[in-house]
Amino acid sequence: MFHVNEFWYKTFSKTLYNVEKVEKEEKIGKSLVVFIQAEKEDEERKDKVKKKAFENIKWLAKKINVEEIMLHSFGHLSESKSSPEFAQEIINEIKKSLEERDFRIKTTPFGYFLEFKIHVLGESLAKVFKSL
Repeated sequence: MFHVNEFWYKTFSKTLYNVEKVEKEEKIGKSLVVFIQAEKEDEERKDKVKKKAFENIKWLAKKINVEEIMLHSFGHLSESKSSPEFAQEIINEIKKSLEERDFRIKTTPFGYFLEFKIHVLGESLAKVFKSL
């Protein structure tokens, strides 16, 4: 999770054949950007993972006083990847839970490599890693 002054991305190429073709470029200002890696073993403990992810994201967003959150599926963090369907489902469920708490949530296009720039702030809570 990164507390950012700015996050910009642009779709580069599809990584999944069954996702819609999207050409998108977006920039957001001060916010929380969350890189999410869903792992194979998470599929057996979905509710627990979803709850812990939601709680960690909510805690940090409140701690750094941001209301806008960008969720980004980042399947490069582990060799133990879940199915793409599970990863997309869990991200959508985390998004819904956060929206119910009045956070403004955005997601990067699922199933794409992105070109991106990220300006992370310097304080200690600007870079937080959680393994669930």
